[in-house]
Amino acid sequence: MTEQKTTASQRLTQIKDFLTMNKTATTIPWDPNSTKFPTRKELPKIEGAPEDAAWVWGADDNIGRLNLLTPSRVAAAAKEIRTGEIVPVNLPLNVPTQPAFGRETFKHEIKILAENVAYDDIYHLNTQSGTQWDGFRHFAHIPTGNFYNGTKGSDILGPSANNKCSIHHWAEHGIAGRAILLDYRAYAHSKGIVYDSFEHHAITYAELAACGKAQGIDIRPAAQGGDVHIGDILLIRSGWKETYDRKTPEERSAAGLRSGDGHDGQKWAGVAQEEEILDWLHDSYFAAVGGDAPAFEAWPTQKPWHVHEYILALWGMPLGEMLDLEKLAQKCRERGRWTFFFTSAPANCPGK
Repeated sequence: MTEQKTTASQRLTQIKDFLTMNKTATTIPWDPNSTKFPTRKELPKIEGAPEDAAWVWGADDNIGRLNLLTPSRVAAAAKEIRTGEIVPVNLPLNVPTQPAFGRETFKHEIKILAENVAYDDIYHLNTQSGTQWDGFRHFAHIPTGNFYNGTKGSDILGPSANNKCSIHHWAEHGIAGRAILLDYRAYAHSKGIVYDSFEHHAITYAELAACGKAQGIDIRPAAQGGDVHIGDILLIRSGWKETYDRKTPEERSAAGLRSGDGHDGQKWAGVAQEEEILDWLHDSYFAAVGGDAPAFEAWPTQKPWHVHEYILALWGMPLGEMLDLEKLAQKCRERGRWTFFFTSAPANCPGK
């Protein structure tokens, strides 16, 4: 009976697609060129996967939502290029001087090959110390110990270690597409909302929707009548870099080394741990998300779960942190445009 219902449902979807010119993703692996995808509440149950998992691109998939960056979507995104201005969003490798969560500091050594003739540079760094992409091996779904697409700790370290879901797969695919910037920091300032981005401050979906409206953007997915396209890249400015620049070296160092306080001691502004945020991030079908804060989500979490678990482990969505969005926000404000063409080159390092 269940099989009959499923067949009937699929047939109904096919008829609707024919009438609406849509192509709905139904059969796993999903076709990334589809024009309609299930909402979070409509996700199919995948055998062996945790609840809410969207491991839908095939058993051997290593790039998750980057599958949405199809040639046709990238070509369409290129139309966002109008002035040809380039705005880098990488922080210098030595910023912050003391990385968050007490991570190792950046070290630069100049090696002399031939005095006054040739030199090499040697970098020592924790890749989570500054501007970064959180790879799929960075954060698991804690209750089940699953990283994206069933990757386990034994795939990362040990005698059976392999390159499953290594970030080099992203590098081989590439990241390029249409991006949207939500300048929450400027919005909060305009509304008299005062907060220190070096302290816990949860940014709710309602606030982001209001921020988008102030910028002239309906942040709902296009399927719901909004301005977010399938495969867009979301960037949120919380004001971390602005705050960093205003603090003394001692204050910066103390913040990165905070510990204790019933958690890891770290406190940062970021998106709230709430169902509305999860539904929006999932249903918008962003190819990737990122922000200027050390954790993207408000830290520490106020729930028994982290947004990281959903974004990385359950949905396979690349997560960027500590992007320098100051100049980008300024340019967007000057141009009155908050969408643009975005590219990034993840580390091409097998096993990362």
